[in-house]
Amino acid sequence: MASLEPLGLGLDLGTSGLRLSVVDQQHQLLHEQALDYPGPFRDPHSWRQGLISLAATIPSPLRSQVGAIAIDGTSGTLLACRRDGTPLGEALAYCDAISDQAAAARDLVPSGGSAASASGSVARALALLQRHHWNGTPADVPLLRHQADWLMGWLLGDWQWGEEGNNLRLGWDLQQQCWPEAIAAAAWHQALPQIRSSGSVLGTLTATAAAALDLPQTAAVIAGTTDSNASVLAADPGPGDGVAVLGTTLVLKQFHHSPLQGAGISNHRLAGRWLVGGASNAGAGVLRQFYSDAQLIELSRQIDPRRPSGLKLRPLPRTGERFPIDDPKLEPILEPRPISDALYLQALLEGLCDWEARGWQRLQQLGAEPLQRVLSVGGGARNPQWRQLRRQTLGLPVLDRSRTSAAAAMAGLALQAITSPTTQS
Repeated sequence: MASLEPLGLGLDLGTSGLRLSVVDQQHQLLHEQALDYPGPFRDPHSWRQGLISLAATIPSPLRSQVGAIAIDGTSGTLLACRRDGTPLGEALAYCDAISDQAAAARDLVPSGGSAASASGSVARALALLQRHHWNGTPADVPLLRHQADWLMGWLLGDWQWGEEGNNLRLGWDLQQQCWPEAIAAAAWHQALPQIRSSGSVLGTLTATAAAALDLPQTAAVIAGTTDSNASVLAADPGPGDGVAVLGTTLVLKQFHHSPLQGAGISNHRLAGRWLVGGASNAGAGVLRQFYSDAQLIELSRQIDPRRPSGLKLRPLPRTGERFPIDDPKLEPILEPRPISDALYLQALLEGLCDWEARGWQRLQQLGAEPLQRVLSVGGGARNPQWRQLRRQTLGLPVLDRSRTSAAAAMAGLALQAITSPTTQS
């Protein structure tokens, strides 16, 4: 490694914690560290403090060479803040169903898109404006920023920007490159960010952020993407591959030649291609409602995937679902619970397998190509019993790509942005 070669820094903001990576121009991972949020997930101060704590773990020789930073965050986690970035309160998380604003939100965006879904950010935007007692005067409207965009704003000392993928659920039209007409005409439209594509150079660190992170003030701030998109980049799928993110929630993605239209469906542009998919509220998070990580490992060893549990569960963590069914009133089915903890865990995993199969079927019904194999990322991908159950349910090869890193993918994106001559701000 050349002594003055710039390095890329990536930050992955997930549901359960943060991960930071540093890579060089050969995509070699030089440093990686993870931690839990130091405070509540919905508290933006916790996101910022987590980044500061992680930056402190970077060895000093590497820290001085960081040339660019990119952040991914949970898609749909939205907060209101002042023009100087000061949060007005906690964020509304991507999984928070806002049923009382759903009808009003649907009136503002075209039907069939992710923003029209019960899981969209438009309903959360309306709820935040109501929560913070906005008086209806356009000049007084607070800013509405998603998780990665707010933290990116802190790095820049400028909260005007928003990355396109993080704002699809707020109504941004990726094909037309504009906000829907009704949102653009709304009295609160000044709350919206100016959109930039993933990989755009937006500026450099402020003196305040550089001092807090002990990083060069010349480090460029790069528009990132969503956490699930970063996981897809890390998995590096080829033709015929689908990517399943088995984290707190279950996210399914695949590349397609054109966008898909349907409730709960997201369409992103990533690496010059359309990435289509959806995110469920079900996932490993529901398992942790019943078992610790140590129990999950031990009980999983007792499961024989060749012998079905005979139970039919719908393992949602709470009322409401986004994908493959877009229904804010859909109820979990978590009973009956057998005496055997291992049998109950197997039933929950089988339910997640069935839910995943329905998700891939939903994408194919809307026009996506049938899959040849599934690449799995996230903590759940390391569970061999779950992996075998998924193979049986999906009838496809299921590969473990859990050791890939979304944070490292963001570090690579950041580095590419400052080394590619075509990158635009």
